[in-house]
Amino acid sequence: MSDPVVRLSAVTRSFEQGGERIDVLRGVDLAIMPGEVVALLGPSGSGKSTMLQAVGLLEGGFGGTIAIGGTDASSLDADARTVLRRDRIGFVYQFHHLLPDFTALENVILPQLVAGASRADAAARAEELLGALGLAERLSHRPSQLSGGEQQRVAVARALANRPALVLADEPTGNLDERTADKVLDQFLGLVRGTGSAALIATHNERLAARMDRVVRLHDGVLA
Repeated sequence: MSDPVVRLSAVTRSFEQGGERIDVLRGVDLAIMPGEVVALLGPSGSGKSTMLQAVGLLEGGFGGTIAIGGTDASSLDADARTVLRRDRIGFVYQFHHLLPDFTALENVILPQLVAGASRADAAARAEELLGALGLAERLSHRPSQLSGGEQQRVAVARALANRPALVLADEPTGNLDERTADKVLDQFLGLVRGTGSAALIATHNERLAARMDRVVRLHDGVLA
């Protein structure tokens, strides 16, 4: 049996606000297997984004253990966590965060160059992904020349460009109309499952969550 792509054990996160301690995560346990797409459900303010930040190694201050591909991130220094995040994790946000002065193709090439790929290999990978997402005719367009759905598909391609073991998505279709959201999610899930990556997708949309392999709910700082 395969090992989990990511394993969280007793993960905690607290904040101080107005002299009070607020416990956002209170001992979260979760394991996600290769090829598995997991929906993280919870209302706004439930801590979904905080949990994604923990899994994505985006900030410190978390208790417990987060292991990515068997590597315990809590044992790493900041530089090593950055490398692990770059090489093993892809991110899709609610807003696409594309670089406005670069084309769709360049936006997908750049993270690969940062990871050490040659420009030729990066361009080939970018064209492959964008073509699979129905954007073969839009490679030279800048974000301002693309629709909202097209922009988000470029963001999906960028997240998958370095073949991450784990893809994290925070309300990835939240800014799209229902029809466009369904299309983008279909393509996103197809690519993730086709590569054997794992994905954790935060959403408050029960209908979209039902299309994923498993649903976990964040309530009172723990998963149910």
